[in-house]
Amino acid sequence: MIWFSIGLLSLLALAPAIFTLWKRTRAIRDERSTALALHEAQLAEVDRDLAIGLIAPAEHDVAILEIQRRILSADAAPSTARANSSAMLGWFGLAATPALAIGLYLTNGAPGLPAQPLGPRLAAQHMQNRKTDALIAQLQQAMATLPADDPNRRQGYLLLGQLQASSDHYAQAAEAWNQALALGFDPELAARTAEAMTRANHHVTAQALALFRKALDAAPKDADWRPAVQGRIAQGEHDQENP
Repeated sequence: MIWFSIGLLSLLALAPAIFTLWKRTRAIRDERSTALALHEAQLAEVDRDLAIGLIAPAEHDVAILEIQRRILSADAAPSTARANSSAMLGWFGLAATPALAIGLYLTNGAPGLPAQPLGPRLAAQHMQNRKTDALIAQLQQAMATLPADDPNRRQGYLLLGQLQASSDHYAQAAEAWNQALALGFDPELAARTAEAMTRANHHVTAQALALFRKALDAAPKDADWRPAVQGRIAQGEHDQENP
């Protein structure tokens, strides 16, 4: 089935070129046919002139030879030969294109891999989202039962933010991580929270910019996330200067 699809797509992709080349080949054939028809009419006219006595037999023979020469010249003209050769090369190139494409796929692709249809992947993603939502709900219920001074609350907010971020719920993730920051500041967590705010709002807000700056000030000099934070700070400052 996949090879039929590849062939059909190749045919559709090459359809404009095939149509153009077919029109050109037909035009060349029509030009040759028109020239031959004209010379055949001239032959008939010369024969008619001989029959009614308008030209002598010697003149008739000369005229016949000249017309035959023109027929041979028109049939073997360099322009016609070049056009026919170009058309043949064009047809060969069109026929070879799908074969070359398949050859490239077989040598550089991975034809042995199984198909990855979109439907099952979407279904699996939906199931994963449902599981994540269930874990979030369970964690929120557990957090609601913890006392305000329970040391496990900060770890719970960290985990809740991670679950929310994994589902692209960046606003909820930022809210959970802000709760964790209120229970204990950490520069990397602050940067992560500011990034979640930025993704939730699709730009670096003033609150996110302040948190990025605070995270950068407290970050270790060798922190691998410092360049990313510096880039976000530059972006936020540019957005504020050019609202």
